[in-house]
Amino acid sequence: MKILTAEEMQTCDRITVDRYGIASLDLMDNAGHAVARFALQEFPRAANITVLCGKGNNGGDGFVAARVLAGEGRRVKVLLLGYPVDLKGDAKEMFERMEIAPALAPDEESLSSAQITDILNQSDLFLDAVVGTGFRPPLKGVAMALRNRINSLDAPVVAVDIPSGWDSDSREYRTEGAYRADAVVTFTAPKPAHVSGNLTDSAYQPIVVAPIGSPDAAIESELNLTWAGASKRITETPRPAESNKGKFGHVLVVGGSYGKSGAPAMASLAALRTGAGLVTAAVAQPILDSVVRITPELMTIPLRAGSKGEISSSNLDDETLKELLDKKTVLAIGPGLGQSAETEAFLLGLLEKTDLPAVLDADALNILAKHPGKINGRNRLRVLTPHPGEMARLAGISTGEVQANREALAREFSMKNHVTLVLKGWRTLIAHPDGSIAINTTGNPGMAKGGSGDILTGIIAAMLAQYPHLAGEAVNAAVYLHGLAADFAVWEHDEHTLLATDTVAHLSTAFRFRSDDKGGYVWIQGMPR
Repeated sequence: MKILTAEEMQTCDRITVDRYGIASLDLMDNAGHAVARFALQEFPRAANITVLCGKGNNGGDGFVAARVLAGEGRRVKVLLLGYPVDLKGDAKEMFERMEIAPALAPDEESLSSAQITDILNQSDLFLDAVVGTGFRPPLKGVAMALRNRINSLDAPVVAVDIPSGWDSDSREYRTEGAYRADAVVTFTAPKPAHVSGNLTDSAYQPIVVAPIGSPDAAIESELNLTWAGASKRITETPRPAESNKGKFGHVLVVGGSYGKSGAPAMASLAALRTGAGLVTAAVAQPILDSVVRITPELMTIPLRAGSKGEISSSNLDDETLKELLDKKTVLAIGPGLGQSAETEAFLLGLLEKTDLPAVLDADALNILAKHPGKINGRNRLRVLTPHPGEMARLAGISTGEVQANREALAREFSMKNHVTLVLKGWRTLIAHPDGSIAINTTGNPGMAKGGSGDILTGIIAAMLAQYPHLAGEAVNAAVYLHGLAADFAVWEHDEHTLLATDTVAHLSTAFRFRSDDKGGYVWIQGMPR
């Protein structure tokens, strides 16, 4: 699913009308119906619904939604920020079809009237159709005054297209002066703010995309950004009936050191649970017994240890390397590895001696940061999974600089070093060597706990093992599934008590989930009732 700017969305609408002969009134009618259906589906107990309408096309969508909701027996009020005579084009036509007498709020003073005060206070649900994706902040006048009133009330708000006051092209986490939203229904394709901003102030509240009639050929963008969740489709084809473990790859997890046995164990468990046919953990001999206890399905290889219980560079001999790498499909290296001189020599030597697809995390990244010339993934698949601090070390800049321009930095680093870069954090970015970036929208604050990165490493490795010819989509889907499983886990636990291994336990639910629901919505955040 492509991500479009506001201007590209306007172009898409124009092409849909001019080239494909779909009337703009039909697009507006479809949008309004989509909002109304969503409100009925997700807020079934809302009897008194107030639709807040501006004078533009966003208001036109609201007029349609009001008409549909009234037809479904809801008590609908329409608050128009202006006068009917101010309406033009499609919005005017939809207002006339609505046949609901609106309350008029042409200025700030009008919001203090007894009529409007009663309407606002008696509402069970608001639809925010004040301004849409074509708007450029800030809000002013009556729109801003109404925003202050709405944001002080308790009734939930469904944003039509985008919360009024947000710049749809913004990549900012938060914006001041916008309407609050408990759900967002946008149309055709997400815009940058839908996948980058904290539009609903919660990772669990819905943001959905509704198709309204534009053909795929009309949906074009030069951003080279996509939604990571669309790649999960590769997992939704049932496995062949004659499947065997050899068809789904063999992941080799290399990591661990004295005191850090949990990291490679969790990565290995995640790789098994994600569907790899075989998983072998190669760890320092002193921690082998601890790692093997994670699950009986795990195979292990003991590696010679240095004086501090770390993996020794003596394991680079030909016989050991042959045992390590023979018949393996994907290498996952870094969890719990440590950064001793012995381990550093082992890691660099191992990467020199294999062309296996490799997922590198944790201490492997910190070691590579000291040897930037060893990062290059030309003619081999390398996936790096840094958090912002590790990214800062890899790029030789501060963490603040990483966070200031994540998208540009991730794209530049990935292309320059020929690697797939998974830059973790709010809205994890998956940057590919061809310059494309997928943005992930699953996950929650409960994942901010030790072990989450190790689980992600195992999931990515297992997806690459199963889909070697769809490597880019495999990594996108892995990141999406990791966050989605954590979202399901929080339903049963709590953000405070969530453990990384709880996420592994909910992977099966994540695999079964379909982001396209029966109503035609694509859930890019949250889950249907």
